[in-house]
Amino acid sequence: MSIMQEPHCIFCRIVGGDAPASFVHEDEDLVVFMDINPVTAGHLLVVPREHRPGLADLTPELGARMFQVGRELGAALRTTEIQAEGINLFLADGAAAFQTVFHAHLHVIPRHRGDGFRLSLDRRGIDSSRARLDAQAASISAALG
Repeated sequence: MSIMQEPHCIFCRIVGGDAPASFVHEDEDLVVFMDINPVTAGHLLVVPREHRPGLADLTPELGARMFQVGRELGAALRTTEIQAEGINLFLADGAAAFQTVFHAHLHVIPRHRGDGFRLSLDRRGIDSSRARLDAQAASISAALG
């Protein structure tokens, strides 16, 4: 089986064994390894073996498998010495969403009260009137086909 890889992609290099990583799990489709720049102890990355730049490049089955493995990892993190009190699953898709490695990947981030990791939201200026929400819902629904 030939796996599509991009030679300049750090995740492809890790998958191919050309760059180091601390692996947690490997299967036919995915690898899981420790994030080299963790936001909390135990921060994991779920990465497809094939080079898939973004969310739209994942097959529905592969995307579902990534989240299934993420869920299993979250449960495991609660039982290790990390003793996660909570879990964030985070997938950044595109530069505007803070994706920095353009090989789709799911962050599994163990959380503890007071761990210092924050997601900052600024909702000022967003029209959330029922009319606007209904119009957006109709537009998105139509785009789904």
